[in-house]
Amino acid sequence: MSDKEIVLIGYSGHGYVVAEAADSCGLNLKHYSELNKLNNNPYKLEYLGFEKDAHFKGWHNRYSFILGLGNNELRTEAFKLIKRKGFEVINVQHTSASVSKNISIGSGNFIARNVSINPLAVIEDCCIINTGSIIEHECIIKSGVHIAPGAVLAGSVTVGTGSFVGANSVIKQGLKIGKNAIIGAGSVVLKDVPDNAVIFGNPAKKKANG
Repeated sequence: MSDKEIVLIGYSGHGYVVAEAADSCGLNLKHYSELNKLNNNPYKLEYLGFEKDAHFKGWHNRYSFILGLGNNELRTEAFKLIKRKGFEVINVQHTSASVSKNISIGSGNFIARNVSINPLAVIEDCCIINTGSIIEHECIIKSGVHIAPGAVLAGSVTVGTGSFVGANSVIKQGLKIGKNAIIGAGSVVLKDVPDNAVIFGNPAKKKANG
């Protein structure tokens, strides 16, 4: 494991969860980035400024980065900015997660407490696999996806770039979820989901216009 100091991008809400997981696995978390310095600083991190500002103090070769942004679009923007600057965005995996050694995983991902990921799954970049969710064998999770707490993806499910799978939802084996789709909490998905669709319910149906 690298001994570089770690900068957390996004230090509220979801960022607290990422910080706790980083601490659990021994990462050298020392700093944070936010639009403004925060009064609430539970992990006693040093403020470096905002990563999009010209005077941001984080562009130093002794730093690596982790992502604490829950919003898919903002998290992906931050990931791309850090990579353009030539810095490393590392994965954070809580020590309680059960992750097969036989998966393929990119960078900038967060795997939360009590997650299960089974063999031959593919996780691309800057994804959130949130608390207690299950990613079964041969699933493919494209970049910038958020799998919310308690969601279950049966075998060979594909989730497209930038999509959100809501808490406690279930996706039938072999289905394809398109890009930038939203699956509401508690949904049971029995059919493929097209790009940009918003679906919910049991069985899940597309939200009507208007």
